Amino acid sequence: MSGEKEIKKLETKKPGIVEENGVLWVSGDEYVLRVAAALSSPTRIQILKYIREHEADVGDVAELIKQSKANASAQIKRLEEAGLVKTVYKPGQRGVKKICYTNIREVRIVL
Repeated sequence: MSGEKEIKKLETKKPGIVEENGVLWVSGDEYVLRVAAALSSPTRIQILKYIREHEADVGDVAELIKQSKANASAQIKRLEEAGLVKTVYKPGQRGVKKICYTNIREVRIVL
């Protein structure tokens, strides 16, 4: 499907954030702002690049960005709210671990 056809297809849908085959389609002011804000942080970009290649728990992310687990969790939450990251809970050594992953390779914003 050509780029123009893909945009026309998205424009006929309601505004929102839609993931399709590794592409995150974003339309509507509120959603564009949410994704743009999530991508405006070098720390969050660093996290995205890392988890694009490796699943990671909050502790791994905290070590990567050299910040506390609480701050790492807050950064992950921003990415998750923007549809850039997904999280699941898996059994860990002591309780459960929050595991982050993404298959997003491209973000397309339709104004």
